[in-house]
Amino acid sequence: MTTVEEALRLIQEEQKVVFDSESIATSKALNRVLSKSIQAPLALPSFKQSAMDGYALHIGTGLNYEVVGEQKAGDANTFELEPGECIRIFTGAAVPDSANAVVIQEKINRFENKIEVKKLPQVGQNIRAEGTQIKKGSFPLEKGQVLNPAGLGLIQSLGIKKVEVYRNPRVSVIVTGNELLPPGSNLSEGKIFESNSLILKTALNQIQIEPKIITSVPDRLEDTQKVLKKAFANSDLVLISGGISVGDYDFVGKALQKLGVNEIFYKVRQRPGKPLYFGKKGNVFCFALPGNPASTLSCFYVYVLPLLSRLMNFSNYGLRREMLPIAHDFQSSEPRALFLKASVNQGKVSILDHQNSSMLISFAKANALVYLPENGANIKAHEKVDVLFLPDLN
Repeated sequence: MTTVEEALRLIQEEQKVVFDSESIATSKALNRVLSKSIQAPLALPSFKQSAMDGYALHIGTGLNYEVVGEQKAGDANTFELEPGECIRIFTGAAVPDSANAVVIQEKINRFENKIEVKKLPQVGQNIRAEGTQIKKGSFPLEKGQVLNPAGLGLIQSLGIKKVEVYRNPRVSVIVTGNELLPPGSNLSEGKIFESNSLILKTALNQIQIEPKIITSVPDRLEDTQKVLKKAFANSDLVLISGGISVGDYDFVGKALQKLGVNEIFYKVRQRPGKPLYFGKKGNVFCFALPGNPASTLSCFYVYVLPLLSRLMNFSNYGLRREMLPIAHDFQSSEPRALFLKASVNQGKVSILDHQNSSMLISFAKANALVYLPENGANIKAHEKVDVLFLPDLN
């Protein structure tokens, strides 16, 4: 059986696949990775701009200035100021070429069409010169940059409507089980409402991936093989939930073998998620995840997310980790490694109740996982433990 560390190493060692580029709308490029550097078609700011509400002056010899007009943000630059003249101006408005300082409104006294400045300003004061943020023709964002909200805003402020990014992986989600019913069905005895497809879909949506195929399949070998064959033909990554254990009606492993998928590892010495499978056929990766909902989600965050991060050309792979003090004593005699749902609050971590692999209630309240290596644990309050932070939805 594979250890957690060995499984993560095997995933990390898989040759990185570089996907083609695609051109998409800037507004839809959140968390995408640039495949081509952004070249600025204009300077930012593109004109001499006021940084404050106040008065734009052509500095003269005294403290008194005549107000000859007003310049709002968006107005064309039409004023030609003589020494001793000024205009009322607002933040973001174009500063006349003949003005060489802006005095904030709190530092003047106004008398009808004249102002008195309390102190002569320095040349260039409160003026944003053209190109102080970005020079025309420069490359403000380089290839490989992950586009966050600020980056998207910067690109749009340059007037760029489309960007070249790496194509996201095509991911298929397949859920197995005769006992599963869609929500809204008549819940007969022995059946349960299926939730893993929504769990995986929304977890993928968190990193801006929309699954290409989401389907369920009954526990029959022929049906499982047929659905998997289609998924491998249309995907870069196939995620399967359930059917990977060793029960009489677990057909995923047999179907993968018949399709010629190369097994990289199967079964990890951990809880939850022992019957985890990772394989590859050609350039298509495959994870067969345990069917219990908490196991499915734990394995997704710990193993699938790092692979997807690499495929998406992120520089950081998987969940952020940090050693934090635990808020209480904790003991376990479990010989396998543990991934425990937990809550981090004010710099301390608490392990939650309801850790069973079939229970989502603790996951719904968790913002982290605590990782405890193999062979049990006897941890005292305030000792540091390995914490994996779950993706933030806030």
